[in-house]
Amino acid sequence: MTDKFAALRPATRLVHGGTLRTPFGETSEALFLTQGFIYETAEAAEARFKGEDPGFIYARFSNPTVRMFEERMALLEGAEDARATASGMAAVTAAMMGQVKAGDHVVAAKALFGSCRYVVEDLLPRFGVDCTLVDGDDLDAWRSAMRPTTKTLFLESPTNPTLDVYDIAAVAEIAHAGGATLVVDNVFATPMLQSPLQLGADCVIYSATKHIDGQGRCLGGVILGSRDFIDKNVHNLLRQTGPALSPFNAWVLLKGLETLSIRVAAQNAAAARVADALAEMPGIARVLYPGRADHPQHALAMRQMKGGSTLIAFEVAGGKAGAFRFANALGIVGISNNLGDAKSLVTHPATTTHQRLSREVREGLGISEGMLRLSVGLEDVEDLIDDLRQAAEAAAGGAPLAKAAE
Repeated sequence: MTDKFAALRPATRLVHGGTLRTPFGETSEALFLTQGFIYETAEAAEARFKGEDPGFIYARFSNPTVRMFEERMALLEGAEDARATASGMAAVTAAMMGQVKAGDHVVAAKALFGSCRYVVEDLLPRFGVDCTLVDGDDLDAWRSAMRPTTKTLFLESPTNPTLDVYDIAAVAEIAHAGGATLVVDNVFATPMLQSPLQLGADCVIYSATKHIDGQGRCLGGVILGSRDFIDKNVHNLLRQTGPALSPFNAWVLLKGLETLSIRVAAQNAAAARVADALAEMPGIARVLYPGRADHPQHALAMRQMKGGSTLIAFEVAGGKAGAFRFANALGIVGISNNLGDAKSLVTHPATTTHQRLSREVREGLGISEGMLRLSVGLEDVEDLIDDLRQAAEAAAGGAPLAKAAE
């Protein structure tokens, strides 16, 4: 850990944290594309494998470029340690599976990204781990779900795609009272707008593919927590199973971190304006944005977040057909299942990110056929609003159903 930057503000940590310079004194972080490392003696290799020498062994275990990314993320998050992974879902899977064994129990909020819900609801039970899904905003449901065998609780806040906000501190108290941990997927809030570890969470995970890269270039994930949590639950699992982050991707993510604070600040401010504009557009039945006073958990969001998020969910009148007309009429905003990008992106969750869930389950989560999720990028906000307005008018007018050729 680069301690001299720990007391400095987040934007400074994002530029300088974790930097490891070679004797050449390079300004930009060095990219170490190597699988292995040379030891001066056989005794040195033995000491390295015993853990007596803290140097690098093999790129599946760690790598200087990857370690810079881990240390910078830990400094930003206020965590004691971090481990990077090949993708966000690798981070989710490792953080959960590393804590449990057959006979254990997990409690998770129902509102999860489709792949996260698969890990909890389908994958873990294959290995004898029971799972209970609860309404994330119902603290009594969390309490009632706890068992003596409960090892960990898992939630997203804000949730994907409906932007529900859950009381992280309260759920952490419930977890700890039952001898369990709390894992929080903080992707929608980003580390700039919410700090789950400060609210009592034991582990925070990110898909670094999203805002941390922020420019649609590469995959990555990261798991953060106390040194004890990482050592006991994460380190050996990653070392032995191999979902390692590519050094090149780690280097790209380090470059992304340098601008994370200004990108998220601009996107958050733009999203707040876009949300208000959407609420006034024809054919928009509902807007869900934590920064708006009409959001069901607005007060909670303002207590535990520093902004309303860069994401907006909204309902288009006319169900799937209306939502498709809206999306297909967009000229600036792209249709994609990604988020957190410099480019504004829209997706229809019912047919993409959450399509594996039954319609009944989706409706129970508030994911209607007319819902769209908008990730606000770095375009001029007035251009975005104009594009969304003409799309709303096109949807309300009943055309187009198929996106026109460029």
